[in-house]
Order: sequence, then C-alpha cells, then structure tokens
Amino acid sequence: MTRGTSPDQGDPLARIADALERLAGEAAHETDWHTAPAYMWDGRSARQVATIDAPSLALLGGIDAQRDAVAANVVRLARGYAAHDMLLWGARGMGKSALVRASVVAAQAEVPGSIALVQVAADALHSLPRLFARLRDVERNFLVYIDDLGFGEEDTSGPRHLRSWLEGGVEARPANVRLAVTSNRRAIVPRHSREQDDPLNPRDAVDDTLALADRFGLSIGFHNCTQDEYLAIIGGYADEYGLEWSEADALEWARRRGARSGRTAWHYVNELAGRAGRAI
Repeated sequence: MTRGTSPDQGDPLARIADALERLAGEAAHETDWHTAPAYMWDGRSARQVATIDAPSLALLGGIDAQRDAVAANVVRLARGYAAHDMLLWGARGMGKSALVRASVVAAQAEVPGSIALVQVAADALHSLPRLFARLRDVERNFLVYIDDLGFGEEDTSGPRHLRSWLEGGVEARPANVRLAVTSNRRAIVPRHSREQDDPLNPRDAVDDTLALADRFGLSIGFHNCTQDEYLAIIGGYADEYGLEWSEADALEWARRRGARSGRTAWHYVNELAGRAGRAI
C-alpha cells in the first residue's frame, strides 16, 4: 500500500462503488419535483415522465362507483384538502391501474400544477422513507403509486412497514403525500400466512392482514364485469373512436379469452381499430 493511501482508496471496487453512490446522490438532488406530471422512483432517484398514459375517466366503464370515489379523492389531494390513502383490490383487468392514472390526469386538468404521480416499483418498497424525505418539503401534492403489490413467502416486514408508513409510525408519510396501492387481492400477505398454519394463534396472520387493509381510508373492490357491463365498455370506446362492432363478435372475443373485463374489452377495441386500418 502506498504511504498516505487509505485501504478504500487503494481498492478499485470501493472507488467504483463510491463514485456510483455520489452519482446517485447527485441525480436525486437534481430532481425537479415541481414541473413534471409524473415520476418513476427507482429506490434512489426519480426520473421525470413527460406524459401520463391514461384513458379519460369517461371511458372507464363498468366501474362507475369506484371511478367516482377515486377521482374525487385525488382531486381533494390536488386541492390540499384532507384525502385518503387508497387500496384498489380485486379482479385483474378491471381498470385499477388505469383509474389511478386517469384520476391524476383529471385532477391536473382541474387544478393545474398542484399534483404529481410518483410510481414506485414493488421491489423499491423499502426506499419509501427516502422518497418521503425528498417530498416532504416540496410545495406540491403527490400521489405515490405502487402497482400490483404482493409480498413473497419470506417477506414478513413489508406489510408491517407499509402499515407504519400509512399511519402512526415514526416514518409515516408526509402530509402532502398519499398512497395508492393496487393489488389482485385485499389480503396483501404471503400465501403461507393466509393458510393459517400457526397452531397456537391461527387468526394472528389474518388479523395482521386486515390491520394493513384497514389503514387505507379507501379500500375499494373491483369485480369481474357482467356481460352487459362488458358490452357497455366496448360501446363507449367504439363511440369515442368511431368504430363499428357487433355484440356477437365482441362476445365471441371474450369467450375465446375466457374472461370479460375492461382489459378484454380494450383488446377487442384495439382489434377493431386494426381491422379498420386505424390507429388509436
């Protein structure tokens, strides 16, 4: 070792790691949280998103009650009023994620510059305190969005940390931030916990799960749509884009896919546009 050189300075890997840490810190510091409509948070820094890809709220058919509740809550947040953290759970393909995005776009149109969407990858959940610290002193409101959340078999800390951030913990999210979480089930816990295999306290895992769900001011269920709702969704899109269609063809499309949902309806509308030589 050269005289006057520390072990870290002589280690190439340590120098590289140190440089990466500095670059990550600089990128995070340079984020402008006041201008972009949305951001992607990777655990250390945020990337600005110029446009939120979302349908208009009016096109989200079959989920009228859910749409009205979520959209109204996001507008409250945009205006700086009391607003809820939200858990959107239930059937796949029924517009949970689209509704979150569309509600933010609608709120931005109603109250320009007042709110931004920040999407957090599920594997970056541990970094939420770091994100909250960045957003806490920004004069803007934020909807932090975690899509398709679930926990692995070995993850027992995730649900408890999420509970703490929602309410009552020392790292609770700041007043200008609310959480929107989507999941395919209300019980966001590992599978083995739901099997109640503890012979001493078989309901502890279930109670722990519900304690998490109960932390959300809005816990909204989404269910598979009926045939009439499925056809109504297609009709709304077809009217919007000027596409011709038939009920029999739409029902056959759903039958072949084994599902009636908003996503199936959208795929059918995309098929109609393709047949017509149109882009949508």
